[in-house]
Amino acid sequence: MKYFTIVVTIVAAALIVFNATMLDFNDLFEGQSIVALITIFACLCAIVVLQILRLSKQVDQKLKGTN
Repeated sequence: MKYFTIVVTIVAAALIVFNATMLDFNDLFEGQSIVALITIFACLCAIVVLQILRLSKQVDQKLKGTN
């Protein structure tokens, strides 16, 4: 599970960088720029969810180790 979260986080970060190059700062909320903004936001959400999953697994392992 640890490697899966790392790989997906790296892929999401790469998608953020790619979509950042697609932004047109003159018309940020029109055309391809809005699609890039939505994708960047979705990738950020995926990274946050994966990090929460990783931390919850660490807490679960520590709690099981103390019993």
